[in-house]
Amino acid sequence: MKHLSTLLFSLLFVFNGFAQKDLPTDYLSSEFHKGRRDLLRSKMPDNSVAVFFANAVRNRANDVDYIYHQDPNFYYLTGYKEPHAVLVIFSDMQEKNGKKFNELIYVQEKDARREMWDGRRLGVEGTMKELGFDVVFNGKEFLSSDINFMSFDSVMFDDFKDDYRDNERNPADLASLVESFKTQVGYYIEEGEPQATEELRLEMAKEGAIQTQRAKIDTKTLRTLMGSMRQIKTPEEMKLLKKAVRISAMGQVEVMKAMKPNMGETEIQGVHEYVYKKYGTEYEGYPSIVGAGENGCVLHYIENNRTKVEGDLVLMDLGAEYHGYTADVTRTIPANGKFTPEQKAIYDIVYEAQNAGIAAAVIGNNGRKTFEEAMKVINEGLFKLGIIKSVDERHMYLPHGICHHIGLDVHDLNDGSNFMPNMVVTIEPGIYIPEGSPCDEKWWGIAVRIEDDILITENGPINLSAEAPRKSEEIEALMKQKSALDDFVLPTLDD
Repeated sequence: MKHLSTLLFSLLFVFNGFAQKDLPTDYLSSEFHKGRRDLLRSKMPDNSVAVFFANAVRNRANDVDYIYHQDPNFYYLTGYKEPHAVLVIFSDMQEKNGKKFNELIYVQEKDARREMWDGRRLGVEGTMKELGFDVVFNGKEFLSSDINFMSFDSVMFDDFKDDYRDNERNPADLASLVESFKTQVGYYIEEGEPQATEELRLEMAKEGAIQTQRAKIDTKTLRTLMGSMRQIKTPEEMKLLKKAVRISAMGQVEVMKAMKPNMGETEIQGVHEYVYKKYGTEYEGYPSIVGAGENGCVLHYIENNRTKVEGDLVLMDLGAEYHGYTADVTRTIPANGKFTPEQKAIYDIVYEAQNAGIAAAVIGNNGRKTFEEAMKVINEGLFKLGIIKSVDERHMYLPHGICHHIGLDVHDLNDGSNFMPNMVVTIEPGIYIPEGSPCDEKWWGIAVRIEDDILITENGPINLSAEAPRKSEEIEALMKQKSALDDFVLPTLDD
């Protein structure tokens, strides 16, 4: 038994010092993340502090968790990809025991045994070396932090949704970090109240922490500040975002060539996502939408379980996420390679509406202006087809906005400003005619959306996803080409 323990200790020691090989080299740099922290600090009010928490680990079922995805703000400011961490940014320089600092980060502690199961951790030294932080602590040290939050004129953070689990085996998990912070800032005390309720005081007394005052909490400003930063993409960000967009466009191109009427929605989804993985993406930016016929009328349809798309239109709204940055590209194509007259009529209206929306994506305009220009085209087109009775008729054939920012989130943070250079937005008009609509039945079940990712520039809009054809004629031409997957045939699995 003694020899076995010695061997296990040796294996853990070797594992703990082992570095991964052949990792991507095009992640955002530590200088980028530091620059973002400095920019945020310059926007913060005097004598304020901003606190960010890593994303929660989400449980899938029983003892299986979903693949971890970092909170976009936390990643933007740190580059740190692990859970159970806290970032504290001060507007002004602080001093403690003769050491000056204006930011602190608390991270997962190194644990060779857990790393064998759950993956490598940076720890304190790795965070300093790879992410460029000067002052780093293990997460458990935040639980007894001596930060005097009461001394600040503003303590800024995003309010909690409490959608995390308490891992009793980890004393410094997210639940513990959040609860400790709530205690430190007097979160449970209503503003103006001199002390907590007696019941809460008793509960907190068990944990050795009695709250008698409340810090000057601000759960609104930080989101606006982060939105003002994230809505303008830096050159370093644009490299990753453009790659995510091009990968997504390539997925659409390959599916256009591979599409067959006997394919199912799940299979079509799989082709897209295979292309993403082939190019090295880590995730999809959001659940993939592949809706054939009537399914395309469900805006966020994600079941993708129809077994044969047959001769219907197939609406495919998917986006690759590359190193944190996600695209959002939609194409709608005929499964058999040829639009019917009715399908083409609706499709071409949406195409012209999108052109009008893209043309309006210029500096000084906003999403509302792009919607107005696109809606004008859609209403005129639907009126000409007799689907609506006048160009002013209110209807539900386009029930959504057509423009949003993309970046670290598919609906990226912004502060509501009009378009400025180096913003990246989508333009995505659509027409959806579900069965039972108040129009001729020949239009029922037709759903079309076309979505592209548009860079706002001084010289006008640039379509970053233009490699995926948009014109109906170009789509039909591409669908005649041979696909690399045509000869990929799997054995039939008999019951």
